[in-house]
Amino acid sequence: MPIRQLSETIINQIAAGEVIERPASVVKELVENALDAGASRIEIATAGGGLSMLRVIDDGFGMDADDLALSIARHCTSKLSDDIHDIRSLGFRGEALPSIGSVSKLAIRSRTQASGEGHEVTVEGGRVSAVRPVAANRGTLVEVRDLFFATPARLKFMKGERAEAGAIADVVKRISIAFPHVRFTLSGTDRSTLDLAACGDSEKGLSDRIAQVISREFAENALRIEADRGPVRLSGFASIPSFTRANSLHQFLYVNGRPVRDKMLAGAIRGAYADVLPRDRHAVTALFIDLDPALVDVNVHPAKADVRFRDPGLVRGLIVGSIREALAKAGIRPATTGASAMLAAFRPGGTGFTPQPGRPFADTHTSFDLSTSPHRPLEGGFAEVGQAVMDMATRPSVDARAGISDLAPELTARPLGAARAQVHENYIVAQTDDSLVIVDQHAAHERLVYEALKTALSSRAIPSQMLLLPEIVDLPEEDADRLSAQAGLLAQFGLGLERFGPGAVAVRETPSMLGEVDVQRLVRDLADEIAENDTVETLKERLDAIAATMACHGSVRSGRRLRPEEMNALLRQMEATPGSGTCNHGRPTYVELKLADIERLFGRR
Repeated sequence: MPIRQLSETIINQIAAGEVIERPASVVKELVENALDAGASRIEIATAGGGLSMLRVIDDGFGMDADDLALSIARHCTSKLSDDIHDIRSLGFRGEALPSIGSVSKLAIRSRTQASGEGHEVTVEGGRVSAVRPVAANRGTLVEVRDLFFATPARLKFMKGERAEAGAIADVVKRISIAFPHVRFTLSGTDRSTLDLAACGDSEKGLSDRIAQVISREFAENALRIEADRGPVRLSGFASIPSFTRANSLHQFLYVNGRPVRDKMLAGAIRGAYADVLPRDRHAVTALFIDLDPALVDVNVHPAKADVRFRDPGLVRGLIVGSIREALAKAGIRPATTGASAMLAAFRPGGTGFTPQPGRPFADTHTSFDLSTSPHRPLEGGFAEVGQAVMDMATRPSVDARAGISDLAPELTARPLGAARAQVHENYIVAQTDDSLVIVDQHAAHERLVYEALKTALSSRAIPSQMLLLPEIVDLPEEDADRLSAQAGLLAQFGLGLERFGPGAVAVRETPSMLGEVDVQRLVRDLADEIAENDTVETLKERLDAIAATMACHGSVRSGRRLRPEEMNALLRQMEATPGSGTCNHGRPTYVELKLADIERLFGRR
């Protein structure tokens, strides 16, 4: 077949296939255009999951007749300077509107503040109408109907209306966090109205917008992140380890104000929480990375969802280090939602005692028989019966040894308070000035031992074991170069290797903690990670996993009875150890129930 020039319609439809994946992609492009136009209010309306109708209205600068005609032409943009690396806007490719118009029925109406009248242009399946004057408010209205009518094959890949509407809502929420000073309204026949009021362009405004979009609970259980390394600045919020979600959809990441879904950034967050979260739980974050536009390529993906950093190792290290430093500084801090399950268990209708109206107390399943007590049988009048009950109530529990002594005010003022009892020979009950704390002694001590092992590993070189015969690992030349360049750092982790001719390395020492190890697989995994992230985290994670196993087997076992001084010593160590709110498997080490919650439980508030 001879080479031929494609028609403008086909070119636009090909571009639409790259840029417009689903209705949410249209909303993303149109909202970004509105924000670049300086809008302070953006209204989005949908029908049929966005496939039947999409309408975006803004109060931005607007366009005159000439700009309106150019807006639907390919590769026309007002957002890109002569330097293609200096991108400071959200939309810059100049493909969104012509791509949308090639696969739908598109109408654009706009008016500038200086103009007395507006103008409108329509595009239907790539056919463009003439620009004509119309009455219009200042700003721009873009309406898209019958999306993909010109490419019906694409419709087969769309999900249901509810799923598409949910994707649109997610796009609007993600963009809105980066622009708290803008009001966003999303409505439609297929969803309830989402109204995000403008919160102001300040730190408090950002906190309020995050509370609107993610949840007020996240705002109450987040740590402020503020750090910079060279030309890269990181800011935002990250959840404490005890506040998690079942998936990573609640991780909001922004690069120069642009919402992104980047594997490297997601991996950095995962690495920062590696030993404080369970494998099936994810942290909640809203993180903003700001750097010179020349240091990041935002044009590697047609939909601008991925980015590429000039120095990914620097960015990854900044994220991991900043989050871990914030977690360490936060000390021991429980999630405000941690006591909800406990309260639910005690409330009527939970698993605890529920009195039945109209039935005698002794008929309920929690009644107790006083005749089995060591006291004399209950005979006589009310006074004798009452005295027997009081005698039982004042007898100390066999596990309440710490509760016999007087409370020390300096202990109850501490975050974890003073130990009062050990129940079921595994849980320490402590009292603070305003709360009740229950500590899992095995999980808590496991974290303490683990942190001590990690400190020992980081303070000196990891002991290594010499191999009887060097292990030769054949690799591509570039992988061998990367490994030899990192040989000094690998040696600190106990892995000794050196170049062995072209395309190979010789491994002479391995970390003694790993025992027998598959050297070939370890070296290849390290080469792959260095190639992708310029780090050697794989080896560090393996060493941390060994330390975690050692901590689990070397900590206080469940079932061991502790003396009061041992219980208090464990509480004080927890308060001084970063990350002690969870064990190294990610499970909580303690729960806290505020006195106010207890009083509400008993109807005192």
